[in-house]
Amino acid sequence: MLPDLLNLILHVDTFLAALVSDYGLWVYALLFLIIFLETGLVVTPFLPGDSLLFTVGVLAAAGLFNIWLVFGLLAVAAILGDTINYWIGAKIGPRAFSGKYRFLRRDYLDAAHSFYEKHGGKTVVLARFVPLIRTFAPFVAGIGRMTYTRFLSYNVVGGVAWVAAFLTAGYFLGSVPFVRENLSLVIIAIIVVSIVVALAEMARHRKA
Repeated sequence: MLPDLLNLILHVDTFLAALVSDYGLWVYALLFLIIFLETGLVVTPFLPGDSLLFTVGVLAAAGLFNIWLVFGLLAVAAILGDTINYWIGAKIGPRAFSGKYRFLRRDYLDAAHSFYEKHGGKTVVLARFVPLIRTFAPFVAGIGRMTYTRFLSYNVVGGVAWVAAFLTAGYFLGSVPFVRENLSLVIIAIIVVSIVVALAEMARHRKA
């Protein structure tokens, strides 16, 4: 199963091209669902985000996707995903920190709230570009009771910026012969960089 999954990730361009040929516009719905789940549920951080957006940009440059339509759909998916994730955290937080569990102290929740009110905007935006952290940041923002209107504004900025950055990179770099001919290597590089960045960020937080 793992080799099949790895093969799918490394040849996602071929897979998507075949899906477009067979199912047409339904592929847009599939892309929407993947990005929504990757950002909206803390149990699905393993789904492709950065590499998928980059690949879709490459295929859009080749004419398989409408770049404006896919940008709008995936930006909405990213924003909705973080919103759902936030509200799941907001619902779980008060129950988890009610004093019932000794290791989940109320002062921890108050500290999280204070942090997100002070630094939450920057955290929500920058977390978009860090795999794993991207999935957990809105969840923790909800647990920490970050003001929703404030969260929403940064959620929109971060979601639009993330989708635009990787789609645009794929769209313009996809015309470069080396990138087009070695897309699997580029995808591997994106995955490796994403993992290194995520581990470095987790190590920094652990040290702090």
